[in-house]
Amino acid sequence: MKPSASLSGKTLFITGASRGIGLAIALRAARDGANIAIAAKTDSPHPKLPGTIHTAAAEIEAAGGKALPLLVDVRDENQVREAVAKTAETFGGVDICVNNASAIHLSNTLNTDMKRYDLMNQVNTRGTFVTSQACIPYLKQAANPHILMLSPPLEMDAKWFAPHLAYSIAKFGMSLCVLGLAEEFRGDGVAVNALWPRTAIATAAVEFALGGGEMMRRSRKAEIMADAAHAIFTQPSRDYTGQFLVDDEVLAAQGVTDFAPYSVTPGLPLFRDFFLDPDRPAPAGVELA
Repeated sequence: MKPSASLSGKTLFITGASRGIGLAIALRAARDGANIAIAAKTDSPHPKLPGTIHTAAAEIEAAGGKALPLLVDVRDENQVREAVAKTAETFGGVDICVNNASAIHLSNTLNTDMKRYDLMNQVNTRGTFVTSQACIPYLKQAANPHILMLSPPLEMDAKWFAPHLAYSIAKFGMSLCVLGLAEEFRGDGVAVNALWPRTAIATAAVEFALGGGEMMRRSRKAEIMADAAHAIFTQPSRDYTGQFLVDDEVLAAQGVTDFAPYSVTPGLPLFRDFFLDPDRPAPAGVELA
């Protein structure tokens, strides 16, 4: 039976959902009436970064969903396992796991201290592994279970590693989890996919870690990732797994032809995200800088 195009009544466990892409995915699901566990470590207002687990919960409820704010640092295995168990207890299970939490520091090898290296690998690769591991027993009981990693296609080219080796290792580690988990749990019907943006996305990471300014103006809104994730979650999990997907390609396959509304500044050519080969064709009408 084909899954419903709505996520009504589904339960999503989303790491890093207090802001940015994670929150956008949560709000898109909330409009369907989904249950959202907000697993993030911002409990009180940050001096620079917007949003907390509590403000996110309020937005989710206002959008039509049910929210469960959970203070979680994905580096802490016990916090992750307790949060997943609390989610299942509250909503009766877990249908979708979104590994969105990520740490970024774009430095070359000689300028990467081991504290930064450890942070990125603990949050990105290890956090993805332990969160997926904690959710899988519940996902195996769900009707159309999905795990989604916000990580790049697995293209083993030196150009993706040389400029920022530590960060690339951490992000590609998430993608390796996709490769392994998709095959390991294929027989259980648990879909495991990766989603990556073609362009820069207007988030706090772009604003504060990647220079902001012109990059923000030539970015897309996080809603494009949210709409692409929604399209993935409504696919049949037994057939739609082990893929490394790009946001506008997912939406183009769903019949979307006008991507201008996703641009922060419609009409301006968009900055590409890294980890995507420039030769990878964009949908018609998409202009890249």
